[in-house]
Amino acid sequence: MATTEGLVPITRTYLARYYDNYPLPPLPDATTDLAARLRALSADLAAVAPITPDEELLEQEAAGIPAHKIDENLWKNREQMEEILFLINTSRRPVALQQKSTPEDAQIVCTLDDIEAKLKDMLKKLEQFQLENADSVFNTVMTYMPQDFRGTLIRQQRERSERNKQAEVDALVSAGGSIHDRYALLWKQQMERRVQLAQLGSATGVYKTLVRYLVGVPQVLLDFIRQINDDNGPMEEQRERYGPALYTLTKLVLAIRLYLHVSLARYGHRKIEKDDIDVLQQAVVIYTKEFLKFTVFIGEVFVNAPFFISAEDAGAMDASTKSDEYKEIIIPAGKTHEVILSVEAVNSYIAWDFSLQQGALNMLILPHRRYEADQGNFCTVSSGSYKLVWDNSYSSFFKKILRYKVDAVPPVVEPALPAIVL
Repeated sequence: MATTEGLVPITRTYLARYYDNYPLPPLPDATTDLAARLRALSADLAAVAPITPDEELLEQEAAGIPAHKIDENLWKNREQMEEILFLINTSRRPVALQQKSTPEDAQIVCTLDDIEAKLKDMLKKLEQFQLENADSVFNTVMTYMPQDFRGTLIRQQRERSERNKQAEVDALVSAGGSIHDRYALLWKQQMERRVQLAQLGSATGVYKTLVRYLVGVPQVLLDFIRQINDDNGPMEEQRERYGPALYTLTKLVLAIRLYLHVSLARYGHRKIEKDDIDVLQQAVVIYTKEFLKFTVFIGEVFVNAPFFISAEDAGAMDASTKSDEYKEIIIPAGKTHEVILSVEAVNSYIAWDFSLQQGALNMLILPHRRYEADQGNFCTVSSGSYKLVWDNSYSSFFKKILRYKVDAVPPVVEPALPAIVL
């Protein structure tokens, strides 16, 4: 367990000074210009055939203001990449492009294939970035958790939660949910993770049943994970510094999708002109290049960012400490020590953490052998009383000094959160 002694959670002021060392290189001037040109080209195509309701919604989104949160924008970009890949899939292209009826058609097909390859590569890298980022946050938090069964239970809870989330996504896809539906669910799940992180910090909600285990968890850690994502918390500084560049890229990918949607839908009436396809290709090149640079940059900033600082640097100090609540007992030679735990519900957890100053003991709840120390838990199959026994009966002469902590944790039930409208 990493120490947090003398530390307090990162403050926005301190983070601002840290970000001064990481200025984000500006985007090319063409980024905004290309988005505007693609939107203008899309508007011109309305003269060929009226804009459909779906196209109108897409145009409104492309003209609107992107979401403020950086992670929400990352999800939005990922969604748009998938939508574009679905749109330009070979099987969904206009018949003339599938057949490459003319040299011009063949050239457009070549451009679409290049766009498809670039976006597939960027999408894969973004998915990996988000996965590594999520693991990094969780592992950083767990670094400061006591390395006993409390951390184990929290890890197990996370694993169960992630399996349930994936099952929810799979069910939506199986039921015919659209790409937009899937990403609306994925963002809702991301917000649930954020809520659970705050709940862990305040020992409420899904972690309420673990509140007894939070004794011994550094208060500085609980304060950090409770406040890190507040609207005006430390991460707001990151949004103000690096958000505008990401918002510009979000608007560009929306403009790319809008133009492809409108132009391909009208391809039978008006083919895409060479100058227009050149604008599209340039937009995709700049988008994928700059988006990759942004994710690499923000990843480096995040990896090196401090989570805790000294009280002197922050100008404050919270010296609250709590006992670890271990019990210590002497087990005489030839004797046993028993602890009975009452379990009220199936799928509760019996958890333990113990060590001996010397020698070894039998513990009857584990495979029958001698133990010097052990940490673990098991899921109960019925309610009732459970007995944990430390057995020193084999010893004729030597007492054992046992230091232990045990408890019965009720089953953790994730609350149903309302859907989040994007």
